Amino acid sequence: MTQLHSSEQRRSRLKLHVGLAASASEILEAQKLRYRVFAEELGARLATRTPGVDRDHYDPYCEHLIVRDEEQGRIVGTYRILSPEAARSVGSYYSESEFDLTRLAHLRPRTVEVGRSCIDPDYRSGAVITLLWAGLTRYMLANGHDYLIGCASIGMNDGGYNAAAIYNGLSEQLAPLEYRVFPRCPLPLAQLSSNADTEACLPPLLKGYFRAGAWVCGEPAWDPDFNTADLLLLLPMSRINERYARHFVERQN
Repeated sequence: MTQLHSSEQRRSRLKLHVGLAASASEILEAQKLRYRVFAEELGARLATRTPGVDRDHYDPYCEHLIVRDEEQGRIVGTYRILSPEAARSVGSYYSESEFDLTRLAHLRPRTVEVGRSCIDPDYRSGAVITLLWAGLTRYMLANGHDYLIGCASIGMNDGGYNAAAIYNGLSEQLAPLEYRVFPRCPLPLAQLSSNADTEACLPPLLKGYFRAGAWVCGEPAWDPDFNTADLLLLLPMSRINERYARHFVERQN
């Protein structure tokens, strides 16, 4: 893996490396991090056969992007990546369990799905997500993939009011009609009217996607296992600002 240093990392004297997991032990450590964040911290109901490990039938088909703190010897951030070829092998994208993706069918041969993004609570200062994005951008460009999709989650501890407010304020980020998808379990937006400030409610991950040029492909789905409202995002690589892409690729050099 390539060693990366941002000014923030130098100040905190962290030695963070980003790259694809190269062994079963690294994948297992990333899955344990996912369990700690999703199940223990956020209260998700995970159907796992191994205690303390978040693993499903998509994992063997995925590549696992990881950020490691070399001094501490621990994985502190992860993303899993499902390539178009792997999606054909497993038979579907994970997001198809939540959305009807019929209108995106023509993009499948060029579309990568990402998910299970999480960061250790001790490392949420911004450096790790920057490295994950750098690794993801490098992966897309190096492999010539044209589209990125993934579910962005919004917590529903408030019953879904923030999620509804966020979606209702995203008119400028909505995808063209030909890229719209349809939630299998829709969030009842009409029952969740709110005057909340959309910008203030936006999770950092969503802000990052929007800065990169991602579209929201339709109304949110309710995921009862994770107790989240999920938005399906589509990021055509052609929409990424050249300066923005260069900013991340340079993190790899």
